[in-house]
Amino acid sequence: MISVSNITADIKQKCSPFVLMMILAFITGLITGAAAFLLKHTVKWISLPLTLGMNASGANWILLLAPVIGIMLTGIYQRYILHKTIYHGTDRLQQSISARKYSLPGDLTYAPIVASTLTLGFGGSAGSEGPIAYTGAAIGSNIGRLFNARPTLMKVLLACGAAAGIAGIFKAPIGGALFSLEVLAVTLSVGAVLAVVLASVTAGLTAYALSGCTPDLIFHNATPFDWHWAPWILLLGIFCGLYSFYYAQIMILMRRWYNSMHNPWIKNLISGSVLACLVFLFPPLFGEGYGFIGELLAGKTDALSSYSLFASDAAFTLTPILIAFGIIMVKAFACASTNSGGGVAGDFAPTLMAGCVAGFLFATSVNSLTSLSLPVADFAFFGMAAVMAGAIRAPFMAIFIAVEMAQTYELLLPVTLTATVSYLLVLGLRRLRHMPVTLPDNIN
Repeated sequence: MISVSNITADIKQKCSPFVLMMILAFITGLITGAAAFLLKHTVKWISLPLTLGMNASGANWILLLAPVIGIMLTGIYQRYILHKTIYHGTDRLQQSISARKYSLPGDLTYAPIVASTLTLGFGGSAGSEGPIAYTGAAIGSNIGRLFNARPTLMKVLLACGAAAGIAGIFKAPIGGALFSLEVLAVTLSVGAVLAVVLASVTAGLTAYALSGCTPDLIFHNATPFDWHWAPWILLLGIFCGLYSFYYAQIMILMRRWYNSMHNPWIKNLISGSVLACLVFLFPPLFGEGYGFIGELLAGKTDALSSYSLFASDAAFTLTPILIAFGIIMVKAFACASTNSGGGVAGDFAPTLMAGCVAGFLFATSVNSLTSLSLPVADFAFFGMAAVMAGAIRAPFMAIFIAVEMAQTYELLLPVTLTATVSYLLVLGLRRLRHMPVTLPDNIN
């Protein structure tokens, strides 16, 4: 009788170490890409019934309830079904790599997907990249264990899985590979880097094909780059750098506050309530926010006030500038309440959403105060990469995730300029505050 162990042993015997590594990287990328697609769609299946009947021209009271339910259900799932906490997946991956613990439990191949679906489907204001990176790493690790791989190969497969998770969820192969190298800071040989790239490309293409070959962000109205924008692009980088520093500090402070709460029920209830109030006031904070980003890139500024109290002139009359300012000021509080209060989600997508609003705010303000006509949608797009680069302190990953998500490679130069300025400014501010400047890492 042929067993799995006999098959894996036969494959190992017939393949050279390099060929085996590439085969396992491909399998890891394929499975993780499908898992990324599954996560995105399970989140939609949960959130669609909640948002289907919402009123676009006024307040929606369900937003005061849904996020609380999501955080509470996620907490219950972790404590009573999974019997472990799995939030802040990127941090946990970094800890595993630092401790050289490359063998991850089998339940992590699905648990982050279930928990993230509950968190984000009910309105958690964060992303799905942290959980899917954790899932991908577990997939790679368990495939390696199935083949009785040595620790060096296990490390490579863990990195392949994490990279594949990011590549699949953002449909950004280069960005996914850079995640393992820049954020997780995994030290790899040239051959291992090729395996990571293979896994990322495979995952990205798999997720792209399963979704009908459509990008997550559609930005058809991008304006060709004009060198006359250069001074304003540099100023946008400075603005986004200052905001990134503020965003990261709020995330750290809020995480410490939630960690000081020892009763998990109270933590879940408080974090869910804070999140619900913020989502009720600013509905664009609901979920990952890709739909909202797409509307801003399409020039639909009414998306800022839709489904909220501000949609009715009888209630409030606020300009898009003030609403955008309010969103970027509270986004870090909403994300921290999601991720540090018991929810399972990621930290990267929120910086894209906050950066888009920050870029919109900058360009709209400049156009209002001067006689200029800066392309607001383009500056909103530049802001996405700039805030991710500054807040996450991973400029290369931020640049390629932004351009790959929207497939706007012609804007690579201005995106690189804003992201670089933002990143360097954050490093300078950290140095001024006598904070250690380390290799790029997660905002937490």
